[in-house]
Amino acid sequence: MPYMIEIMPKARGARNRLVAALLHEKVATFELGIVTEIFGLPRPEMGPDWYRLVTVAEATRPLRATGGLQVTPEAGLEALARAGTIVIPGWRTDGAPPSPAVKKALSQAYERGARLVSICSGAFLLAACGFLAGRQATTHWLYAEQLQSLYPEVDVNPKVLYVDGEQILTSAGSVAGVDLLLHIVRKDFGARAANEIARRMVMAPHREGGQAQFIDRPVPARANDRLGSLLEAVRRRPAERWTIARMARRMAMSQRTFIRRFQETTGMSPGAWVVAARLEAARFLLESSPAAVEEISRS
Repeated sequence: MPYMIEIMPKARGARNRLVAALLHEKVATFELGIVTEIFGLPRPEMGPDWYRLVTVAEATRPLRATGGLQVTPEAGLEALARAGTIVIPGWRTDGAPPSPAVKKALSQAYERGARLVSICSGAFLLAACGFLAGRQATTHWLYAEQLQSLYPEVDVNPKVLYVDGEQILTSAGSVAGVDLLLHIVRKDFGARAANEIARRMVMAPHREGGQAQFIDRPVPARANDRLGSLLEAVRRRPAERWTIARMARRMAMSQRTFIRRFQETTGMSPGAWVVAARLEAARFLLESSPAAVEEISRS
């Protein structure tokens, strides 16, 4: 079984690996699906300490999900008392308060140290329960103003893909939930495990930038194609000297136009993006290479 031995990750710390997905009427099918994909599939190659998933709701009757589907929770709210991580795959955005039972169960879980994670509109439930007061959080950019209006005590950041507040983590819309869940895997098991899950999902293990790159704006398609080629070149050769002048020439733009277009498309400055790409490469080498820290730093 050499393949299994090679990629089997080493869990970090003794965190409870039971993940509970909190469901409700009209639960978002896609968001629930990504929770299941990352935490709910059997992955023996990841070792005996891998995650286990339980679906939870206030009542264990069949619930409507988006797209005309029905889902039946496996357990009631009492299961939240056993979970180390609780994921909220979307919630209603009208500010209606949660039931006292849901609020109590989440509060008790938080007080004993459980990690609370929201995807997309799931941040509305965390805010309604008071967990986001005085904290930075995010949600889908379509809902950011609504979240800020309903809960002015929350520092809503509509530009990022996710916010890691250690015990409270929030993500932007839909696919940004994948970014956050892979980030959790990376924290718990390391970059190699997160990269392996991403590879099986046929997606990048880490996306740079923020939600700004997904808000509609008049950026020519050809420019995006060239930018994608540039970003891939930086990822492949992060040690090279990627100056603004060099990157602007590659994009056939003036430096001023290049900086503006880069920021509009990725949500980051070119310099910050290059630094992030180098840090990601270094993090992977630190976890997967036998080379010394000094050697990795130089490379």
